[in-house]
Parts: sequence; structure tokens; C-alpha cells
Amino acid sequence: MDNTDIKILSCLKDNSRLNASSIGERINMSVSAVIERIKKMEQAGIIRQYTVILDTHQIGKYTCAFISVSLEHPKFNEAFSQKIKGHKQIVECHYITGDSDFLLKIITNSTQSLEEVLNDIKSIPGVSLTKTLVVLSTVKNEYTVLPDLFE
Repeated sequence: MDNTDIKILSCLKDNSRLNASSIGERINMSVSAVIERIKKMEQAGIIRQYTVILDTHQIGKYTCAFISVSLEHPKFNEAFSQKIKGHKQIVECHYITGDSDFLLKIITNSTQSLEEVLNDIKSIPGVSLTKTLVVLSTVKNEYTVLPDLFE
């Protein structure tokens, strides 16, 4: 990966629907060269997927929260992870260090729905403690990070 690849990724990060022609114009490169580089990054797993980012408020999902979860013992980790993967309102789950074991991001339509999700989480075997933080507003929300430019 070089600076040209990073420039291509930057274009795709801003708008993954940009075609190779538009990217080529922006970075002064031929369409075929852009296509070849994108395919190489896809094959290498650098580009994992193309997706759509929804405005949660526009689709009626007004409540975002983070819940830290502590488990009684690491033997519950796998079963907990499997339960979480099947829950549609839990959009992120991270195994973390510190006072808790997992950090979950939940997006729901109301605090009442959040309460239901929280009760679901608390009912999972091994869960010993939860702490919930409700998001009031979001200052920054990046979905990906670009590599640093080479000097």
C-alpha cells in the first residue's frame, strides 16, 4: 500500500459510490489503474465491504446508548457473544480491558426499547453487572480510519 492507494481509499471513504473515472480525475490517474488498485485492495482484505450509512433519526431510531457488561467468569464469554450477535438492536460489541468485559452500542427507537434490550442483556447467563450510558448528542462519528500517508 502506498500514498496513491491511500488517496483512493480517502475518495471511497467520502463516497463509496464514486466510480473509477471520478476517482481517477481527483487523483490524476487512469481509470484502469484505479480499478486495478481497488481490486487488489479488495482481494487483500483492506477493503472489506461497501455499505450504506443510515441517518438513525430519519428512520425513527432516536436512542443510542453504550452498555458496559461484566461477566461472572470468562467461561461465559462465548455464550454471551453468541447471544449478542443475534440481537439486532446491538450494533457493536467489543471485548475490552478494564472494569468491564464487554462494551455494547445499542440503537433503538426509544428509552422504553432500550430498557427491553437492557433486560435481555441482564437475563443472559453469567452477566453480573451492567452500566448504561445514554448518548445525548454525537460530536463525531467516523466509520473507518485511513492509514497514515507515507513520508
